[in-house]
Amino acid sequence: MPLSPPAKREKLHDRTILLEGFRREDGLFDIEARLTDTKTYAFSNEDRGEVKPGEPLHGMLMRLTIDEDMRIVACEADTEYGPYTVCPAITPSFASLAGLKIGPGWLRAAKERVGGVKGCTHLVELLGPMATVAFQTTVVLRRTRPVDPAKPPALLNTCHAYAADGEIVARRWPQFSTRGRAVDAGTDQAADSAARARSRA
Repeated sequence: MPLSPPAKREKLHDRTILLEGFRREDGLFDIEARLTDTKTYAFSNEDRGEVKPGEPLHGMLMRLTIDEDMRIVACEADTEYGPYTVCPAITPSFASLAGLKIGPGWLRAAKERVGGVKGCTHLVELLGPMATVAFQTTVVLRRTRPVDPAKPPALLNTCHAYAADGEIVARRWPQFSTRGRAVDAGTDQAADSAARARSRA
C-alpha cells in the first residue's frame, strides 16, 4: 500500500545510499556502500565555490572486508565529494576498524575509533546499514550450518514479524513460540477452579 498523496511541495534534497554484498574468491566478503547527497538548487560553498544542482555535496564510499565470523579484516573509505577540502584527510582513520567483530556492541566500539573528530559523520552513519547488509550477505553460510534445536534463533523477538507470540515463530520455531500459552494457562486455571467447586458441592 503506497503512502498517502503528499501536499503540494518542492523537492530540495536527495540522498541516495547504495549497499552491496559480495563473496570473494578467497572466502572473505566485501560489503560496499556509497552515499550521495545532492540539492535541486545551486548554492555557494566556501571551499568549492558554486555547487550546482545535482552536483554531489557529499559523495562517500566505504568497503568493509569481513570473514565468515563477521570480523572486519580491512576497511577502506574514500570521500569523492565533501563540503570542505579537509574532509578526505580523515578517511584513512577508518582502517582502524579492522579487528572489530560485527555484533552486539560493535557500533559503540567503532565510534570509539572513528567517532567525532576521529572520523566523518556520514561515513560513520553508513556503518549501521552496512552491518545489516553484512548479515544478509553471509546468510548463505548460515543456511548450510547445523542448527542447535535447543538454542533460540537469533531473530527471535527482533521485530514484529519474529515476535515469540506471533504466527511466524509458531510456524518456523514452534519450540520457542509463546503463542497461546497465556490462553492455555488461563484455561487450565479455570478448569482447576471448576473442579474444586465441584468437589465442594
